[in-house]
Amino acid sequence: MATGRLDDAAMGRVENAASTHSRPSELRITDLRVAVVVGSGYHPIIRIDTNQGISGLGEVRDGGHAEYALQFKHMLLGQNPCNVDMIFSALRRYGNWGREGGGVSGIEIALWDLVGKAYGVPCHQFLGGKHRDRVRIYGDTPAPAQPTPEGYVEAVLRRKALGLTFIKFDLPPRFFNAVDGALVGQATKHEYELAKAWRAPGAGRGIKLSQKGIAAAVDVVRAVREAVGAEISLCIDHFGEGFVTADEAIRLGHALEPFDLAWVEDPLPWHDFAGHKKVADALLTPVAAGEELYLWDGFREPIETRAFDILHPDLLTSGGMLETKRIADYGERFGLATALHACCTPIGLMANVHCGAAISGLVAVEHHGLDIPHWGDLVTGIDPDYLEGGYVTVPDAPGLGIELNEEAVAAQLRHPGALFQPTEEWNRIRIGFERRSRG
Repeated sequence: MATGRLDDAAMGRVENAASTHSRPSELRITDLRVAVVVGSGYHPIIRIDTNQGISGLGEVRDGGHAEYALQFKHMLLGQNPCNVDMIFSALRRYGNWGREGGGVSGIEIALWDLVGKAYGVPCHQFLGGKHRDRVRIYGDTPAPAQPTPEGYVEAVLRRKALGLTFIKFDLPPRFFNAVDGALVGQATKHEYELAKAWRAPGAGRGIKLSQKGIAAAVDVVRAVREAVGAEISLCIDHFGEGFVTADEAIRLGHALEPFDLAWVEDPLPWHDFAGHKKVADALLTPVAAGEELYLWDGFREPIETRAFDILHPDLLTSGGMLETKRIADYGERFGLATALHACCTPIGLMANVHCGAAISGLVAVEHHGLDIPHWGDLVTGIDPDYLEGGYVTVPDAPGLGIELNEEAVAAQLRHPGALFQPTEEWNRIRIGFERRSRG
């Protein structure tokens, strides 16, 4: 990925990259605006503006609300964005797991992008520098419309044709629902839909997977492995996530062990660390989890108890680039590698590339936008062959190394015309912050 690199004569000379009109000590945040685009889902793009004409880009996690970032505007106005750690410390207490961590995380990314542009330094330098010049990508592959072995092989081979050497594919609940006899028992009737949203995996019919269902999953994974060969790393997603119990996840996991998967992802609800450990201890295939966890604090227990084999933070939830680097570094003390979950625009992906470059024990960074035709058009600085060989080049250009293509963004807005509209209504403190500040 070419991202506005300096020419050969300027390489290594920070003074040639720095914004000549930037005075970092006098830099102040003047505005925060958002633009929500359509991609793999809805993606709120953040833009933080300053009094010196420099802006930083960030992103709320897919499916999150723009308000998760806008609620902090009153805390940001007038601040020097170079004080990233101070601002992050003030904001972090108001974030939470899942999409609710997206505001804090997206703002952290935008701040580093802004600081990098002010000083003429790429973001990875703020994280301690690079361990590699190119970051390996693993390609997300949704379950095909016809969830047969042939359908899965066709979908995964399309990923291999892109040059990817690490591929993930989904085995979601609808796969088992589509296979006759894959499930046993009957779903409980007369239950409210809202009541089904958050409950223990064994509620209702209890055990779900039949031996026929497990055999169907085996047929798919065997066919995919045979089609791509041993040189391709494979992993599976939506492995359970509350659809099956820990014991069912273990049964299914054991059946898939002959196919040498790099990991099985999220076998149980995100907060069930003991359940994850039960599955991880029982399987010879690694368990990857953590995409819903917020901050280093959220990862501490599963790291110290080794509930996961592979840490899998989403830096648009986990606290942004520096906090995710801290999580990965702590995990490595316990012998745990890190893969980065990412379903985002090019802004989020480049944040992951900078962060991934700085993580010693990195496995790979996810790319969830491979089927979106306009994905790369949203920014400038991305070459058409940026994914050559299944790796993305780490930018040397200031900040994230990219800029918005506002014309392309405007064409993909969730609400036409709502391109970085004024947000003065968020300038004042909101009642939730007032109540919290009163203790």
